[in-house]
Amino acid sequence: MAPRLLSVLRVVAAFLFIAHGTQKLLGFPGHTPHVTYLSLSGLAGVIESFGGTLLLVGLFTRPVALIAAAEMAVAYFLVHIEQGVWPLLNHGELALLYCFLFLYIGVAGPGPWSLDRIRQERTDIRTTGARRLK
Repeated sequence: MAPRLLSVLRVVAAFLFIAHGTQKLLGFPGHTPHVTYLSLSGLAGVIESFGGTLLLVGLFTRPVALIAAAEMAVAYFLVHIEQGVWPLLNHGELALLYCFLFLYIGVAGPGPWSLDRIRQERTDIRTTGARRLK
């Protein structure tokens, strides 16, 4: 049950993460885009949109999750910490939560419902000629 819940956690977090990126880049949902594409906010929007999409489907999950975790750590220390130490007061609690959530996914992997798992099974079949028992 826990591995499947890991997949569900990855999908839900990625879906919400994508919304942050599309809001920065496209103004959807909510408002007009407010970033220049060649800025840190533009880079964050790209990581959130495209990296979030890769996380959603579970493709290249470990490296993408670690990049997303690093982005959230940078966001916290560049933007939020200037407004005070306490995450609730500096509005950085979501950045910290995403940071540690993606760090966990980067270490734990995508879970069973992912394209990474399908790719791994195909590689196993090609190299050993048999499916791995689960």
